[in-house]
Amino acid sequence: MKGAFGLLILLTFSVVSLNAQSKHEKAVAAAVEKLNKAIIDPEKNLLESIASDGLSYGHSGGKVQNKAEFVDDLINGSFNFSSITPVEQTISVSGKNAIVRHIFVAKATNAGVPTDLRIGNVMVWRKEGGQWKLLARQAFRLQ
Repeated sequence: MKGAFGLLILLTFSVVSLNAQSKHEKAVAAAVEKLNKAIIDPEKNLLESIASDGLSYGHSGGKVQNKAEFVDDLINGSFNFSSITPVEQTISVSGKNAIVRHIFVAKATNAGVPTDLRIGNVMVWRKEGGQWKLLARQAFRLQ
C-alpha cells in the first residue's frame, strides 16, 4: 500500500512539474500563432508589437530584414499568405529566451501567382516587458 501511495505522490509531482514547464512553452506557441495570423492578415501595429526592435528576419533565399523592412514587406510586398501551418514544431524555453523550430507550410500568392511553401524555420523569441517577442528568424530550404 505504501508503494502505491508513494507512486501516486511521485506521479502527481511529475504532472505538476510538466504543467509548470509547459506554461511558458504554451505562451510561446501562442506568440507563434499570433505571428502567423499577423502574417496572413498584416496590420502594422500588430506586427510591430510582435517583433523585437532588434529583429533579424532571414528568408530561405538569403534575404535578411530588420524590423521595419519585415513589417513593410508584409504590408506592401508582393507575397500574400492565405494559410500557414507549422509542422513538427518544437519549443525550448530557457529563462527569457525560447527557440522554436518547425517546418513552415504555407499557401500564398507571389505577385498574384499561387505558390506553396514548405521550408524549415528556426525562431528565437525573447520575453520583453512580459511579452514574447520575435528576436530572430531564419528560414532554410529543406533537403
